[in-house]
Amino acid sequence: MNMQSRQGTRVTIAMPAYNEENYIEACIASVQAQDYPADLIEILVCDGRSTDKTREILARLSAADPRIKMVDNPARLQAAGLGLLVKAATGDVIVRMDVHCEYAPDYVRKCVETLGKTGADNVGGAQRAKSKTPFQRALCAALLSPLGVGGAKYRSAESEGYVDTVFLGAFRRRVFESVGLWDPKAITNEDSELNQRILESGGQIYLSKDIVVHYFPRDSFKSLATQYFRYGRGRARTLLKLGKVPTLRPFIPFLTVTGAAATLAIPLLWPLAPAVFATYALMTGAEAVRVGKDLGLSGIATIWRIFPTLHASHAAGVAAGFWQYLRNPDWTEEPERVAPRKAQLRAI
Repeated sequence: MNMQSRQGTRVTIAMPAYNEENYIEACIASVQAQDYPADLIEILVCDGRSTDKTREILARLSAADPRIKMVDNPARLQAAGLGLLVKAATGDVIVRMDVHCEYAPDYVRKCVETLGKTGADNVGGAQRAKSKTPFQRALCAALLSPLGVGGAKYRSAESEGYVDTVFLGAFRRRVFESVGLWDPKAITNEDSELNQRILESGGQIYLSKDIVVHYFPRDSFKSLATQYFRYGRGRARTLLKLGKVPTLRPFIPFLTVTGAAATLAIPLLWPLAPAVFATYALMTGAEAVRVGKDLGLSGIATIWRIFPTLHASHAAGVAAGFWQYLRNPDWTEEPERVAPRKAQLRAI
C-alpha cells in the first residue's frame, strides 16, 4: 500500500449518469476493482432522473455495497449533477468519472499520488480513445492529429506536465471552496470552464501519463457532428462568460472556417477561393494518409471526411453559441462555492 493510502486520504468518486442501464454496472465494477483501499472510497452517482433501469440497478448495487449512494439530479444537466456530488462528498479528493470510460485498476491511486507529488489542484490523464468499429478506428487516428484537435496535450498519452485542462480530473476538494463548482447551467464545456477558473485563481492543473483511462468516441458522422457542434457552442459560452480563454487553440476551426467562408461571401476575395479550398483539401488529405496509413484506403478516405466534419461542426457551434448567448446570456451569478472543511488533504 502506498504512503498516501496508509495515511488515509479519503476519495469520493463523482459520477453523473442518465439512462445508463447498459454501462453503469460495468463502470462501478471497475471502481470496485481499484487497488486503492476500499474503505477509503465512496461512490456517488448523480442520476438525472433516468427513465430506464439505471435507478433499479443502482439500488441493487448499493444494497450489496454501502459505499454506493445515489444523488438525485432534478436539473438533469451533467454539470449541475457534478456540483451536487461535491456537496454530498465526504472525500478530500474528488475523482470525476464518466460512465462510458474504462479505467486502469490503479487509476484512483495514481490520481492521489499525482496530487501529492505535484501539489496541483486538479490532475488527470490523457483522453485515450478506444475503438470497436471501423469508423471509430478512423476517428481515433484523426483525433491524434494536430489537424483533428489542434495539438491538445490532453489527447497525447505521452505528455506529462502542467497544462490548461485534463480529461475528467481528480480535484483537491478545497478548490471548490475557492473557485466554486461546475457551472450548473453549462450544457457542454463545463470541465474546461472550471479548469480556466482554477488557472485564473492561481491554481495548477497537471497531466500525468501514469493516469490511464480510455473512452469510446462517437461511431457515426452524424453523432460526431452533433457532438462537436455542442462543443463549439459551449466554447463560445465560456469565452463570453469569462471574457478570455487560456489558449486560442479551440477557436482555430472557427477562425479557419470563417476565413474560408469570407472568400466565398466577399466578391473582392473570390479569386482566392480556389487556392484556399485546394490548400485545405491537400493538407487534410496528406494528413489523412499520414495518420491512417495502417487503416487502408477506406480508413484514409474516412479520416479525410472526418477532418471537415470536425472543423465545420465546431465552427458552426461557436457561431451559434455567440448568436445565442449574446442575445440571451444564461448566467446571472458567481459559481456556488462549497462550505470550507476544517481539515483537508492531510495525507497529500
